[in-house]
Amino acid sequence: MESLLEKDATAVEKLRDLIHDIPVCMFATHNEYNRITSRPMTTIHVDDDGNVWFFANMFSETILDENRDNTVYLIYAHPGQQKYVHITGYANVILDRDLIEKHWNPLLTAWYPGGIDDPKLCLLKVITEEARYWDSPSNKMVVFFNMLKAIVKHETFQQGEAGKLNLNEAR
Repeated sequence: MESLLEKDATAVEKLRDLIHDIPVCMFATHNEYNRITSRPMTTIHVDDDGNVWFFANMFSETILDENRDNTVYLIYAHPGQQKYVHITGYANVILDRDLIEKHWNPLLTAWYPGGIDDPKLCLLKVITEEARYWDSPSNKMVVFFNMLKAIVKHETFQQGEAGKLNLNEAR
């Protein structure tokens, strides 16, 4: 069953809930040949407008791609919980040292040895245009049973909830 949540705190909370247990997404951009390329990136924050934040290396391929075309795709998947989220948005490089300090985690020193003052450290803010999700709270045995039931009854299998989160209405 597909639903549409309008832009409000409910849609933002649903997004936060969906990706809470999936800290790493595949962050996809368009490369210099206009092909989609992706890399794993760790989400650091989802703000009150549903924007998704990441730390990044100012000189990385991610930033080079973002400078050419700031359209990005975030793909979150947790097969064990049968949760999947696909976000389309626009990335912006943020060099705000106060925000960097606010979200800093000492474990990031492995990638940024200079800490919050590392010259290559920046934030990427993904302004969420659209988020689509598929969420099935059932375990695998329940899903399998419901698939069999649909086959026997000649019905279409409905697995969990699917929908679109409208997160750009207030922009």
